[in-house]
Amino acid sequence: MLETAIDKEWWRGAVIYQIYPRSYQDSNADGIGDLNGITSRLPYIASLGVDAIWISPFFTSPMDDFGYDVSDYCNVDPMFGSLADFEKLVSAAHYLGLKVMIDLVLSHTSDRHPWFIESRKDQTNHKSDWYVWADAKPDGTVPNNWLSIFGGSSWQWDSRRKQYYLHNFLKSQPDLNFHNPDVQDALLDATRFWLDKGVDGFRLDTINFYFHSESLKDNPALPPEKQSYNTAPSVNPYSYQSHLYDKSQPENLDFLRRFRALLDEYPAAAAVGEVGDDERGLQILADYTSGGDKMHMCYAFDFLGGGAPTPNKVWKAFHDLESEAPDAWACWAFSNHDVVRYTSRWQVAPDLQDNANRLHIALLLTMRGSACLYQGEELGLQEAYVPYEDLQDPYGIEFWPDFPGRDGARTPMVWDQTSTYAGFSEVKPWLPIPEEHLFAAVGLAEQNVTSLLNHYRAMLAFRKAHPALRKGTMDFDRTDGDVLTFVRSHEGDEVYCAFNLSPETREIPFDGNTIEPLDHKLDFYTEVDNDLLKLQAYGVFFGSIKKS
Repeated sequence: MLETAIDKEWWRGAVIYQIYPRSYQDSNADGIGDLNGITSRLPYIASLGVDAIWISPFFTSPMDDFGYDVSDYCNVDPMFGSLADFEKLVSAAHYLGLKVMIDLVLSHTSDRHPWFIESRKDQTNHKSDWYVWADAKPDGTVPNNWLSIFGGSSWQWDSRRKQYYLHNFLKSQPDLNFHNPDVQDALLDATRFWLDKGVDGFRLDTINFYFHSESLKDNPALPPEKQSYNTAPSVNPYSYQSHLYDKSQPENLDFLRRFRALLDEYPAAAAVGEVGDDERGLQILADYTSGGDKMHMCYAFDFLGGGAPTPNKVWKAFHDLESEAPDAWACWAFSNHDVVRYTSRWQVAPDLQDNANRLHIALLLTMRGSACLYQGEELGLQEAYVPYEDLQDPYGIEFWPDFPGRDGARTPMVWDQTSTYAGFSEVKPWLPIPEEHLFAAVGLAEQNVTSLLNHYRAMLAFRKAHPALRKGTMDFDRTDGDVLTFVRSHEGDEVYCAFNLSPETREIPFDGNTIEPLDHKLDFYTEVDNDLLKLQAYGVFFGSIKKS
């Protein structure tokens, strides 16, 4: 029997489907999704044509931040199942040709992790410097002006040690001290545990938060005109600072090299990092993915916040990335579990929403890089309204009503419109399911050959059919006004991509050249002649250019 060659670069150009396990499929009627539920839905995921799944945290946790507060890195929380259930999931995914990536939260743990319980006992125990501790100022106030993404100071007083500890997120999520090599070793051991369980890679949460500056200098103020609200909402003063000292430190590069060296011991393991930095996101992405000895790929928040993509915004993102590191590799996403779904964030007229949804997935899947899709976006799900009394997210509870938190992007997946709970569970789910989501359920979409779901499948098949779209170069043509055009090329395969990012019809002249459509099913255009392409509102065209 011939052995199948291992593709060590499967990740380059891969499309990764993100699963938020609490909200994907409940298999044991407790209202919360679980690992066995995911396993039961793997054939659906495989039918989309994606390459891999990324599962948000399912580790043992008190669930203050729904699994992003880990109390045991090497076990499954009973809420989600068992290690045996996870092993079955990996086996089933691999049988269907899907890679499995899991979310590693290395920057911080739960305050109920045994490491922190030991560390906080006193200032001399063997784990006393596994977390970031600092003395109070002489007047008893916090060590510096660093702020938490979840609001307020990032320092919390601990009466046992009579010191403050650092937490970039909830006060129950203390930050690990990466300046201690023993901490790094312990985290790498946990990484190896999951690699030995058969995972194909990792999504690294808040990858640029690992190290802090040991100087503990105050962060400088950021002028109002430079403030951005991609990482934190405008109601949070976190965006008032230039975060020079509390994250994105140069020492992180050496740890990422250690992490990559571990992954390289395995046949084809890969990792994607989340870069949370409004000022230097693309620069950090470039630093972390260049050289072939750190991250395989990273994603920043350029398209996860703010306004819809414009031709100039897309061009600038790639221009800046190319300027920082030509060999860097990005992984683009328009939605995830932390941000408002892009169908709501980038509002368009209701009668044009479907066209806009089709354009945005076409753009995401043709830009150079890998891509992440978030569960439910293939159905065109809008951000859900969750009443205050049903909120679960501590972030939203803190800043309600000005910022409702992240629950609106985390409501359960809708499978069957005829079921009381949309086929997600037999009992009331942990978050309510909006009635309007039922009209986008998988069962209905499967019955409509022209549904957005089937368009996703067609786009993913189109991407797989063209090596240029997965691994090719990207040469921009038009980047001004409302029209964006570029050419993807790879070893003789060439795809011309045109997008009308506006609600008005636009024309593109071709100066005597002729164009030939590559796939009529994916195009939204009203007329194509030898030297003129007319794109309707949010129109898309894929073709090849024949030079005159």
